[in-house]
Amino acid sequence: MGIEKITMPQLGESVTEGTIEKWLVAPGDYVNKYDSIAEVNTDKVNAEVPSSFTGVIKELIGQEGDTLEVGEIICTIEVEGSTSSEAAGPISTEQNAASSAEKAVKVTADGQKARYSPAVLRLSQEHDIDLEQVTGSGKDGRITRKDLQKLIDSGNVPKAGFSAGEAPAGKPVQRTAPQKQQEPVSIPTAAGDIEIPVTGVRKAIAANMVKSLHEAPHAWTMIEVDVTNLVAYRDSIKTEFKQNEGFNLTYFAFFVKAVSQALKEFPQMNSMWAGDKIIQKKAINISIAVATEDALFVPVIKNADEKTIKGIGRQIHELAQKVRTGKLRSEDMQGGTFTVNNTGSFGSVQSMGIINHPQAAILQVESIVKRPVIIDGMIGIRDMVNLCLSLDHRVLDGLVCGRFLQRVKEILENSSKENSSLY
Repeated sequence: MGIEKITMPQLGESVTEGTIEKWLVAPGDYVNKYDSIAEVNTDKVNAEVPSSFTGVIKELIGQEGDTLEVGEIICTIEVEGSTSSEAAGPISTEQNAASSAEKAVKVTADGQKARYSPAVLRLSQEHDIDLEQVTGSGKDGRITRKDLQKLIDSGNVPKAGFSAGEAPAGKPVQRTAPQKQQEPVSIPTAAGDIEIPVTGVRKAIAANMVKSLHEAPHAWTMIEVDVTNLVAYRDSIKTEFKQNEGFNLTYFAFFVKAVSQALKEFPQMNSMWAGDKIIQKKAINISIAVATEDALFVPVIKNADEKTIKGIGRQIHELAQKVRTGKLRSEDMQGGTFTVNNTGSFGSVQSMGIINHPQAAILQVESIVKRPVIIDGMIGIRDMVNLCLSLDHRVLDGLVCGRFLQRVKEILENSSKENSSLY
């Protein structure tokens, strides 16, 4: 029998840490290789972590709510016929650091030893917290990251004289200046108020939105589009399409197709700001926003310009299903070059989107509404939609954006059985 370590996996190319939302196993549980053992939340996606081995769960190192860096140990497992990780040979400096952090202990009043998770150690050192003075809310009184965050937010932090578990007796501890933390907003609460912690995907959304607004000078423009012909065309084929294909033919598929076609003709719109240069992307990968009750995900339709309306519609359907069933993968949200947001799905008729950094623009597709329109001196009732474009003025100017929108308008207003093949 041997003890193996299971570490926080890298759930995406830019993911550096993950938060353990829920353990699906407990010490003593037998698991097979690839069985799910924990639900992990990152700034990109929620995912289940599979076991790397077959065996019996020995110890849960990370606690629910702990945020651990990629590669840090989350649990140990007893594996039959395996030698322990410690006997397997030398390990990297990063693994040694994680191992040292994992083995850091404190002695409680009854002489028992309690482990600190690496995330707790790191946070305590950043804020000079004396862990001996902290009461833990975790299992068996264990200190969790949430315990420390609550102290930090309250400002009532018990200060430490030395770095926990690391400083030899009698030797001073060298400290780096603590990183400046954003001061929590003090808002009085009353009976019945509900405090909702900002974690995981919601925290990532907030950070990305603030970054986009602070870095990119946003400009905004809007165009009206007459989609009467498109509405008639789609209504005439939607029932047969659903019977043949098994999913709904939405208006959104037509809009994404029109945008991807126009991006091919105006490649400046498919660009990104990169400090000292602008990168014009070759691939046309359309990011689409899909909302759940408590989060917003932005999966990507890769090479949208090469797909038919049916192909785009199928991808929209499949990506939305993945989001709502919690099966969206990190790679499903990578590589986007331009965002199209279906704000009309919840009744909006005009909005200003925040650019999906580092992309150069985002297009909001609003509700299709019937309005009186003057055509050749006559008033008629037409199906109209507003397309609202937010742009990064460092990358784009009004001229190219206006021409781009005019082209999207032209494609949509000429949608018909003759001009818009589904296949």
